[in-house]
Amino acid sequence: MTRPLRRVAAITIASLTLIPLGAVPAVATGSGNRWLDKRFLHIAHQGGESEAPSNTMYAFQRAARLGADVLELDVHSTADDVLVAHHDASVDRTTDGTGLIREKTYRELRALDAAYNFVPGRNAVPGLPPESYPLRGVRTHDKRPPRGYQAVDFTIPTLREVLRTFPHRPISIEIKGTSDADTESFLHNARLLARLLNRTGRTGNIIVTSFNDQAVAEFHRLAPKVALAPGLQGLTNYFFGGVRPIEGTVALQVPVTYQGIPIATPAFIARAHADGYAVHVWFSGTAPEDEATYNALIDACADGLMSSWPTLLERILDERGIARPGSPGSDPCAEDAA
Repeated sequence: MTRPLRRVAAITIASLTLIPLGAVPAVATGSGNRWLDKRFLHIAHQGGESEAPSNTMYAFQRAARLGADVLELDVHSTADDVLVAHHDASVDRTTDGTGLIREKTYRELRALDAAYNFVPGRNAVPGLPPESYPLRGVRTHDKRPPRGYQAVDFTIPTLREVLRTFPHRPISIEIKGTSDADTESFLHNARLLARLLNRTGRTGNIIVTSFNDQAVAEFHRLAPKVALAPGLQGLTNYFFGGVRPIEGTVALQVPVTYQGIPIATPAFIARAHADGYAVHVWFSGTAPEDEATYNALIDACADGLMSSWPTLLERILDERGIARPGSPGSDPCAEDAA
């Protein structure tokens, strides 16, 4: 999160201290919100960026094979208006290239090695000794890909490619921009995303969000059938004033903590559920992403966790026998378990 967003987030966090604690009610069912009713969801954040190169087809396919219910990704657009899955506005941190995505054609991006700086357990970390990067060179055919994958799985994929590869798996899409101040870049990407989803008819199992609320609103105007999670200002208004987020909101995507202050608390999650919203929790350094935290958030009745460690989360869910969409199991937050 960048500096302007931190100022808004500080207001959000302060408001959370006003939320009363108390008994955590069971998760409501029959709410009319399919995303609230289909808990529990393992959402692979960027495909599981601590275990595989962020936002690559290798990461997405690997997470799906491990059992992730939802794939989470970020989108930027190229100079020729192709939407691609990538977290940063530039390719410098993750690949063997340099420069902004919006200044490159997709053909130029396609040649890059998106695993070039990937260090297992650390995400992308440039500048280490070459032996630190076990997947560097797979894209360029200097190394053989892991069994069951191809060299092309280690480049920057198009969003269309991801949608085509996973036609039935839910996907959470975050609209990115070139910089926080460049609102037009967010709006441009929102328009491209709406056009793509409308043309493909992919509207039923997608959630779209952005830190930029104007991008969320513009996307909703153009693709009103697609489910939303609100932007940062929308969350602020909800937390602080009880103002409901934008029409079409089905989930609140929140960090575990901010500057040490708990956000994804049992009380807040219960409040969101009472208002008809699912709660999907992301980490990104906001709390230790370990077994204890995963278990605590499951017991707090979060509807989904965005994992950078999908292997760990899958093991916990399997060991506890937690119910998943389409699979029987226990639900510690079901009414009969309350």
